[in-house]
Amino acid sequence: MKLDNTIVLRKQRYVYVISVTLDVNKVLVRKLVLVKQRYLGLSNEWIKFPTTNHELMEAKRIWQSMYKFPTAIGVIDCTHIGILKPNRHGDEYSRINRKGTPTLNVQAACDTREMFTSVDVSWPGSVHDSRI
Repeated sequence: MKLDNTIVLRKQRYVYVISVTLDVNKVLVRKLVLVKQRYLGLSNEWIKFPTTNHELMEAKRIWQSMYKFPTAIGVIDCTHIGILKPNRHGDEYSRINRKGTPTLNVQAACDTREMFTSVDVSWPGSVHDSRI
């Protein structure tokens, strides 16, 4: 029972620290933590890049037969996702995109079934697509 209470207290402290650091409501932080726990744990099942020789050859075959695009295994592009600059520690988000707004530059790749094979959300909007 004592261990359970310790875990609960650590989670409450975790939520509080994130809430204060980013200057957002604690309820929002709790909901985001739930989303992370429930769905990001499944990302390895949903986002899969071809890894075996058979998977790579099959992807190439499909791209060639559907689009006459030899040796392709997917398509890739970047998009900017707008974010709100936090009131506290906003200097970490001071890099803005070419349109003057704070964003994350998200790169994603898909296969012929329009399923994600790779997603990268780790770059600020000021970074050019070619760098990612």
